[in-house]
Amino acid sequence: MSMTTPPRRNRSAGAPVLEWLDRHPQGSHMMHTARELLAVQAVLAGTLPPALARRIQVARIDGPKITVMVPGPAHAARLRQLTEAAARRIRDAGWPVEQIVVRIDAAMGRTWTEKPRRETEPLGENALRSFEDLGRQVAPGPLADAIGRLLRHHRS
Repeated sequence: MSMTTPPRRNRSAGAPVLEWLDRHPQGSHMMHTARELLAVQAVLAGTLPPALARRIQVARIDGPKITVMVPGPAHAARLRQLTEAAARRIRDAGWPVEQIVVRIDAAMGRTWTEKPRRETEPLGENALRSFEDLGRQVAPGPLADAIGRLLRHHRS
């Protein structure tokens, strides 16, 4: 039996998990909540300017109160100006909303990307000889030590 990683599956491979969640009592409740949050978010996004709609996230529905997360104070101020019209639109879609609470989540604005690998070119023989010459001319100390480390690193 080999210890290799199985091949990646396409996105539809997650369907059995979603089906299981729908059948499992706790999972069913979670799926219902997620669908409800997404549905309210879609209605809310339809009432907002597109630039703001892309930056909101409905975080909680607690009876007549909906909590919406935004990435910063400017988004929060703009959304607060539109909450009455948005609440009316959500009520028209079937949710008994009386209040939209706006909260700031600064982490929403962050994007997590992988640091690009540093692209370096190895030092050529001519450059290494120049550093060796320099290392012989420099007095013992931190600079001479740094040149020695550089040479050891590039010679190995």
